[in-house]
Amino acid sequence: MNSQRLRALMRKEALQILRDPSAIAIAFVLPVVLLLIFGYGVSLDARHVPVAVVVQQPSAQSESFVAGLRQSEQFAPRVCANSAEARAALQRGEVRAIVELRADFARGVLDGRGADIGVWVDGVDANTARIVRGYLQGVWLAWLQQQADARGVALRQPVRLEERVWFNPALRSRDFLVPGLIAVIMTLIGALLTALVVAREWERGTMEALMATPASIDEILLGKLLPYFLLGMGGLFLSVVMARWMFQVPLRGSVLLLVACSALFLLAALGMGLLISTLAKSQFVVAQVAVIVTFLPAFLLSGFIFDIGSMPAVVRVLTHLVAARYYVAILQTLFLAGDVSGVLLGNSAALALMALVLLGAARLRSRKRLD
Repeated sequence: MNSQRLRALMRKEALQILRDPSAIAIAFVLPVVLLLIFGYGVSLDARHVPVAVVVQQPSAQSESFVAGLRQSEQFAPRVCANSAEARAALQRGEVRAIVELRADFARGVLDGRGADIGVWVDGVDANTARIVRGYLQGVWLAWLQQQADARGVALRQPVRLEERVWFNPALRSRDFLVPGLIAVIMTLIGALLTALVVAREWERGTMEALMATPASIDEILLGKLLPYFLLGMGGLFLSVVMARWMFQVPLRGSVLLLVACSALFLLAALGMGLLISTLAKSQFVVAQVAVIVTFLPAFLLSGFIFDIGSMPAVVRVLTHLVAARYYVAILQTLFLAGDVSGVLLGNSAALALMALVLLGAARLRSRKRLD
């Protein structure tokens, strides 16, 4: 390893980055675009859900309950004249749930024996149905407590539940999704940075000139890896800044740990890109392979959206081969929980091992010859 040749190769890569800004676009423009699209477009929260409300016998109590629904940002109530009209709206997809207050609703509230409400939820989207059902239960219990306080009596419940939400007390799905989204984006960026650059050099014929130099294959690989590692860390910094100040996601962990763990992950992603570049010499082919091999597994099998624990056993085993799985756990822990060593150490060790394996495989596949 000749340090002078290595510096010359790194300078050559830096000049090439400045002359051809596609790498800069991948490192800085792509994360901004993807964060804006997914950060604002993907949400597991239910807001302003249309709900049909049927009041069989209007009263002050029923109006109070409907007003509680209107004041909740989760629901957009729509009053229907009867049950048939509400069910027709549910079948047409105009509303996601029906709340029916029966004729004895007010009497049951006033005499203290309790009042029942009927709820029908559209279960086509099972996840949204569960969320809507939980929101309706919350509005119902809050309204019962309000009525009990107004009468100066205690709300009779066999079990009183006191909730404490850790790590994400606001229950914003964006706080959970954005850190995982950073991992998915950096997976794609890391693979594309090295894979496309090497393939582009093969297509333009500059790789042949590089092979004719006295530089060894280790110097060539390292000369390409280090500049794009710095470029990828710059893209990561931009993503974290956007997550913190644009999406208001808290960062409760150490910034130094975030940088260290991100460096391990980026080395693994760049190693995957180098390995892909040894398999093909066409930019189109390596781009397709990078998306299939890195982005899709990171999106589906990392725990970014879909819970790994609910997947079949075979798929859970396969998730251990996806580097983003470990990085998603690290980012979500650092952003929402803090420096939890039990999570950080194991996942960081897995990332270090994957980086060594991928970079080693890329080195074994690389030869200083044109065939």
